[in-house]
Amino acid sequence: MLRRLYDWTMSLARTRHAERSLAAVSFVESSFFPIPPDVLLIPMVLSDRSKWFRYALICTVTSVLGAMLGYLIGAVLFEGIGQHIIALYNAQGAFDQIQNWYDTWGAWGILFGAVTPFPYKILTIFSGFAEFNIVTLIVVSIIGRGFRFFLVSGLLYWFGEPIRMFIEKHLGLLFTLFMVLLIGGFVAVAYVF
Repeated sequence: MLRRLYDWTMSLARTRHAERSLAAVSFVESSFFPIPPDVLLIPMVLSDRSKWFRYALICTVTSVLGAMLGYLIGAVLFEGIGQHIIALYNAQGAFDQIQNWYDTWGAWGILFGAVTPFPYKILTIFSGFAEFNIVTLIVVSIIGRGFRFFLVSGLLYWFGEPIRMFIEKHLGLLFTLFMVLLIGGFVAVAYVF
């Protein structure tokens, strides 16, 4: 089953809708969607390595735009939408505790969330709720998300075929690792803060 899902994702990466799908997933992931754009970015770069820069740029730009939506949700729509998103991720306790974290780390904390599997949407929504400086959020998002997506795409570009072969050979292990990181980010939100 995992192999079929991988093959399907690789075939999706070659369609004419791939870039729009990548942009959409990257946008919504920064504001409310749980699946990171890497699930499309990686097969798209492996499918056509010459477009690695373009794909990383699409992810970065749309992710930053999505962060601005997350900020808007926190600043203006928190009562109607933001609380539901926080509840969906069982992150109310974390949301309450993040204020101290923001006071200590501020932009560095946002940068950490932008680069790691930490659920970035929680930070973007909280940034709006806490009236964090929107310009700082945008700048840090550009740096953090850009670093993450260009690093992934660049590595796939430079080491493409061996990485593709490694992924195909160790698909089960890599999927498990990916899920541990993804779930670990949500657990960190729910229990660490």
